[in-house]
Amino acid sequence: MFCISQVSRKTVLAGLLGLVLSTSALAAKLPSTGLGQSWPNTTDVSASPRYHVYLFARDGIRYIQVNDSSGNVRAAFATANQVIFVLPIGADAQAAGTSQKSSTQTAAANTSSTEMVYSDNVVQVTATPQPDGTLLVSASLAGCTNPYNCVGGSVLSQ
Repeated sequence: MFCISQVSRKTVLAGLLGLVLSTSALAAKLPSTGLGQSWPNTTDVSASPRYHVYLFARDGIRYIQVNDSSGNVRAAFATANQVIFVLPIGADAQAAGTSQKSSTQTAAANTSSTEMVYSDNVVQVTATPQPDGTLLVSASLAGCTNPYNCVGGSVLSQ
């Protein structure tokens, strides 16, 4: 009887450990739906109180959506294998850019109002309000000061 209760405890503990590990793996999984919504059912990962940033993933591609404080979708990006694409989503999709495109746009922008809204080990996203009310949203590879030096210059815009 002593052996049976010992085996039962080990089985229960192993089951609990498996449950805990699977729960943390599920928590790390990004949602695959909700892109383009004002208030998607996912965690806001913004580094700024003035913006909301949401992450999604599907088929090996990660999507980053930037909303303003009212929930209006302003811009979105897709990234995979150190390549960034601007998506045609949001009120400011035309002004959104990657480090290549936005370098000329930000010269005219008031860079003192540029704010980091999201950053991880792959991509950084900034937002710069413009005098006309639009928002210049820019994404760049993290640690990449010149896109042509990063994985063959694989930073693309529209």
